[in-house]
Amino acid sequence: MKQQISRLSPHQNGKVFGVMMAVTSLMFLVPFALLFALVQPAGKSGPSLLLLLLAPLMYLVFAYCAVAIGCLIYNFLQKFVGGIEFETSTPANSQ
Repeated sequence: MKQQISRLSPHQNGKVFGVMMAVTSLMFLVPFALLFALVQPAGKSGPSLLLLLLAPLMYLVFAYCAVAIGCLIYNFLQKFVGGIEFETSTPANSQ
């Protein structure tokens, strides 16, 4: 059966994607910060702790805003062009 998504929740989707981006950024920032701290020339300081705290927060905020705006645009446009279409089926042996 074909179905269409008629509305995307901007707040919920933005929240989920923002947190995913913040966590994912930590997976990359921590190893790179350690690597850069090891290869710094003598007398130079490595990346500050402030960067490690602010970068995931910035990822969260920007991802939330981008996804929320994308959902609002989708909700507006789907009235004119239709929503994302997907097909579902029920397995033959389900009860």
